[in-house]
Amino acid sequence: YFFLINLSLTDACFTSASVPKMLTNIHTQSWTISYSECLVQIYFLLVFGNLDNLLLAVMAYDRYVAICQPLYYSTAMSSQLCALMLGMCWVLTNFSALLHTLLLTQVVFCAQKAIPHFYCDVRALLKLACSDIHINELMIVVMSLIFLATPLMLIILSYVRISCTVFGIPSSGGWWKAFSTCGSHLTVVLLFYGSLLGVYLLPPSPHSAERESRAAILYMVIIPMLTHSSTPSE
Repeated sequence: YFFLINLSLTDACFTSASVPKMLTNIHTQSWTISYSECLVQIYFLLVFGNLDNLLLAVMAYDRYVAICQPLYYSTAMSSQLCALMLGMCWVLTNFSALLHTLLLTQVVFCAQKAIPHFYCDVRALLKLACSDIHINELMIVVMSLIFLATPLMLIILSYVRISCTVFGIPSSGGWWKAFSTCGSHLTVVLLFYGSLLGVYLLPPSPHSAERESRAAILYMVIIPMLTHSSTPSE
């Protein structure tokens, strides 16, 4: 429950970083946000979004140890080690978010300051830049490799090993127990990364902004709700 509780809290904070402002804008019909508010929103979205990715990877490893090496689970996933992994995740995500935010403060923006999104997104904000943004774009690529590609690869490797172990279990009862342990986590992973990959890997089109907004609503509002609903079954 340690990582599940932290994932639920992270999802709640991730949603709270953008949805209340969006609802306020809808209620007041005022679609403005100050520059400082935008930077603060970007910082917290990066912190909790990246923390979500890392926690999903750590939880996949937790399930791998529980299913593939159950005799060593208490040693491999001790409370001290779990706390250390969580602390490292927090340090990495805060450092990267702070670096992103500081780099954004050096960007000069054009007169047109309408962000084509319902929240302050780094990529959408950089589209309004009039100064050189190569370092910002490089940082996006590097951080995507660290906080998107690497956790996804770890999750895939964990589930490959889990699948090999599960298919070696002779009884159907063992199969059901293993899949019930991983089912909700795997569902959240597929939806979360599916929506993210849909935003960042599909080629640009005339409807890219609308597509990105729909995908953002999915991974910022819908998926956190699914994470909370999976808590009792875990």
